[in-house]
Amino acid sequence: MGKISPVSSKYIIHSTIDIEGVVDRPDVIGAIFGQTEGLLGAELELRELQRSGRIGRIEVNVDTKTGKTKGTIIVPSSLDKAETSIVGAALEIIQRIGPCNAKIAVQKIEDVRISKRAFVVERAKELLKTMMEDTMPDSQELADEVAYSVRVMEITEYGNERLPAGPAIEESDEVIIVEGRADVLNLLKHGFKNAIAVNGTSVPQTIIDLSKRKVVTAFVDGDRGGNLILKELFNVADVDYVTRAPAGQEVEEISKKEIHKAIRSRVSAEQAKLEIGKDIDRIDDSPRRQIFQPRRPTMVPQRPPMLQRVERPIPARRAQLNPQESRAFKGMLESLIGTRGAQLLDEKLNVMGKVPISELSNTIASLGSGVYAVVLDGTIERDLVSTCEKTNVQYIIGMDSKVGPHETRINILTAGNLQ
Repeated sequence: MGKISPVSSKYIIHSTIDIEGVVDRPDVIGAIFGQTEGLLGAELELRELQRSGRIGRIEVNVDTKTGKTKGTIIVPSSLDKAETSIVGAALEIIQRIGPCNAKIAVQKIEDVRISKRAFVVERAKELLKTMMEDTMPDSQELADEVAYSVRVMEITEYGNERLPAGPAIEESDEVIIVEGRADVLNLLKHGFKNAIAVNGTSVPQTIIDLSKRKVVTAFVDGDRGGNLILKELFNVADVDYVTRAPAGQEVEEISKKEIHKAIRSRVSAEQAKLEIGKDIDRIDDSPRRQIFQPRRPTMVPQRPPMLQRVERPIPARRAQLNPQESRAFKGMLESLIGTRGAQLLDEKLNVMGKVPISELSNTIASLGSGVYAVVLDGTIERDLVSTCEKTNVQYIIGMDSKVGPHETRINILTAGNLQ
């Protein structure tokens, strides 16, 4: 008998069979050929169709239980739609197999070509994705990748507090003090290897010691937060020069030209003090909080909203960060460097999603709950902390922070806190 290759068949007839008795597979096949013989005419005779290869091998699978036999019949066909439908209908005229009553029902006629088309489409998608991933990147992508690699390799940790710093801190006669890790990375990217970050609003002892033996330039953001950092630096460290990013911008986001322009236009610390106010705010050394209090309120600029909010009660005992979480947070933070993106994590530290920093607060607010931790390539701002407080986020991990650890019930972590 002829046999259709599965590759060449166009349709497959799927049928079920119910037999009130015990029969074997050969009995079913014999009944199919015997009871349809002469029914459809010479052109649609099953034996002739099988010999010519237009009907394939008929597959019968039966199973007997409690004296009854049930199973399936599969008939491959390379006939056209109408002829295949006629063959399928002919199967249903079989009512007896041997001495037993039987019923055959055609469930469906499958168009094999549709399945093949679906396979082709899915496979084409995979091939296209692979081709796009393996395509040679353009020159800009290559330059960005090289710059990123250099930045990550060169950044170091300095002092007991393991502050983010460039590799030339010790050998250089001058150092540039910036706010956070992202600022150090941006300066490294543009050739400045003598920058070091304070990593928060409290000036570390390492910075104080450096200021006594190096020429110090404080390079701060062009906003109110920059003023706050300067005030604290003036109170505890020996600052020689001061410069700023352009108004409303942060050191981490400005270009090489803007960095050079800012460095060239730096002013003496004395002149910077006059610009901020003759009487610099002193810092309350309370171990539970740090707030700026003016000696003479009439001569100090209005206190920013961020500082007014720290008067709320200090939260109780904080969650203890375990080594597994610390390693996971550190790895995620390093993987985000240079992306300006953020990852949202659940309690099992699974990534729920990744969004640009510009959309982070709106995304957290829309989720409402379920976010355990937020890891971002940037500075932790007060607005983000407020949003996270409303949605019960437990951890915020960033390159640096403008919010002190005791100003919120949320656990604030920066790159310097992670081991």
